[in-house]
Amino acid sequence: MGNLLKVLTCTDLEQGPNFFLDFENAQATDAERETWEKVDAVLRQSDGILSELQNYQGAITEIRQAISNSSDQDLQERAWNAVLPLVLRLKCYYEFSLRLADALRSLLGALTSPPHTPTQHLEREQALAKQFAEILHFTLRFDELKMSNPAIQNDFSYYRRTLSRNKMKNSHPGAENEVNNEMANRMSLFYAEATPMLKTLSDVTSKFVSENKTLPIENTTDCLSTMAGVCKVMLETPEYRSRFTSEHTASFCLRVMVGVIILYDHVHPVGAFARTSKIDMKGCIKVLKDQPPNSVEGLLNALRYTTKHLNDETTSKQIKSMLQ
Repeated sequence: MGNLLKVLTCTDLEQGPNFFLDFENAQATDAERETWEKVDAVLRQSDGILSELQNYQGAITEIRQAISNSSDQDLQERAWNAVLPLVLRLKCYYEFSLRLADALRSLLGALTSPPHTPTQHLEREQALAKQFAEILHFTLRFDELKMSNPAIQNDFSYYRRTLSRNKMKNSHPGAENEVNNEMANRMSLFYAEATPMLKTLSDVTSKFVSENKTLPIENTTDCLSTMAGVCKVMLETPEYRSRFTSEHTASFCLRVMVGVIILYDHVHPVGAFARTSKIDMKGCIKVLKDQPPNSVEGLLNALRYTTKHLNDETTSKQIKSMLQ
């Protein structure tokens, strides 16, 4: 399939873009190399983070024993020693979110710059489009794992309570230097979000649009809507889907499609669900609902609860009904 986007004949323009994008084998060209290497340095850490998060056990037993026996110093020490390394891991994930935001900012700059259109950018910089997709895939997977693991919030809350009461400062003087109050406050805001990575990406995309005042907003929203259309067509067309060589590519496309819809909905003035939206929301939702229910419920919930405009008056009753 090579490095180029395969642009196939579209018989009905209202159906949106009819593309095949090689998410599996795209390689960076010389023109993409500088941005690609910068983003790749960040993405190389993503699989390890997901693996750690998937195996995150928490310190619920130690915390419960310490709280139930507040006068037992040994149990307090045991809980603290169990929680501290976990909090340091959570700090790493938070700091990774900042690097991921910078990576996305670089990709948005490359994929929206004039004079090329979003489609032309996807044709020319397919490896960067693949990295954009990988960021979205990681983001939704991270948030799914975070939402299903209450131990993360529980561990961090216990750490903050214990640190603020000065219980462990004398015996562990280096602890506050690792995650001091300022860092703890920033981490607290991050983990308080139901979908912290998605919130980070939504914020950085909105900020990208507001800071680049000479760049038409359509450059960004058309890039997002084109990506959504690409994924939808690839998923619903047997001819295209048969080109996937990995069993994981379909779920990858589903997450990417939902991710760009959410970003579009946060950036576009009227959102993704309005009749004037360039995203075929009915078609995208149908593609999701055509998958095994257990595999997409988290993605449907992401559309229900992390979008901005679903409950607007401009959203059709049919779309609202499809997402109920």
